Amino acid sequence: MNEQKRERHNGLWWPTAWVAGSTVLIAALPLSGGDRLPDRVATHWSGSTANGSMPFWAACLVPALIWAVLGAGGLLSLRRADPLLRAWTTAGLLAGGVLFLGLQVAMVRANLDRTDWHGARLPLGWFLGTLAAALLTGLAAGLLGRRGLAGRPVPEAPAGPVLELPDGEHLVWFSRAVNPWMRALAVLCGLVAAVVLPGAATGLVAPQPGWTLGAVFALTGLLVGACSSVRVRVSAAGLEVALGPLGLPTRRWTLAELGPARVERRTAARAGGWGYRLNSLGTTVMLRSGPCLVVRIGATGHDFAVSVDDAERGAALLNALRARQSA
Repeated sequence: MNEQKRERHNGLWWPTAWVAGSTVLIAALPLSGGDRLPDRVATHWSGSTANGSMPFWAACLVPALIWAVLGAGGLLSLRRADPLLRAWTTAGLLAGGVLFLGLQVAMVRANLDRTDWHGARLPLGWFLGTLAAALLTGLAAGLLGRRGLAGRPVPEAPAGPVLELPDGEHLVWFSRAVNPWMRALAVLCGLVAAVVLPGAATGLVAPQPGWTLGAVFALTGLLVGACSSVRVRVSAAGLEVALGPLGLPTRRWTLAELGPARVERRTAARAGGWGYRLNSLGTTVMLRSGPCLVVRIGATGHDFAVSVDDAERGAALLNALRARQSA
C-alpha cells in the first residue's frame, strides 16, 4: 500500500508543474503584446467578428483562473483515481493546457495593433488548429499511458468456475442482453431530434432553442441507445463486449490481459444505475439485475462486469481458455 502511495505521489509532480507553469504562461501571454493591445481586449467572437470584451487585466487573469480551477480539480482526482483513470486524467490536463494556451495566443493575435477591440478578428485557422492540437495531445497521451499499464501483472481475483475443454476442440461462447426501456427511450429521443433539427434548419422551429434542444435529444438518444443492449463473445482470442444495436463501441481484451472470471449477482442499485456505470466495483454494463459475468482487467486491477444470460458458462469457458494458454 505504501508503495502504491509513493508511486502515485511520484506521478503527481509533473502534472502539477504543467498546470502551474501553463497557468502562469496563460496570464503572461497578453503582457507580451505590451502597448500593442487596446485598453479593452476582445475576448468573445461570433464567427470571426468580436462581440465581447474585457479590460486588459481581466483578459490576463480570467482565463488563467479558469484553467487553474479546472487543473486543480484534475490534480485532486489524480490522488484517488485508479491507474487507468489517472492516465486519462493526465491526458486531459495536457490537452486542457494546450487548449487554453492556444486560445490565449489566438486572443492576443486577434487584438494585436488594434486601437479598438471592435476591430479584432479571430484567426479561425489558428483557432481550429488549437482545437486539433489539444485533441491529438490528449488522445496520444491517453493511449501512451494506457499502453504503459498493459504490462502490469494481473492482481489476484476470486476464483470462478472452470469448464473442461476436450483436447483439440475450440469452443466459443456468445450471449446478449437488451433493456427494452432504454431502447424505447433512445428511439423516443431520436424521433424528437428528427423533428426538431429539420424544423430549426427550415425555420419552422425557432433556431434558439431549436438547435440546442435537437442536439441534446440527438446526443441523449445516441448515448442511451449505445447502452441499451450488449453482445458478449468469449473465444481463444479473448473477451469481446459490443455495445448497442450496431455493436459500437466495442471493447476487446486478449486472454493475457485478463484475470480470472467469475459470476456475481448485481442490481442496478449496487452498480450505481442502468447502462455503463463506473464506481468502486469497477465498470458494470448494467442492463438487467441478476447474474453478471465479472472479469479482472490486468491494466487497471479493477473488475469489468456485464449483465448477460448464461454468465456462468461464459466465465467457465474464459477460465478454461486462460488455463490452456498458460499451460
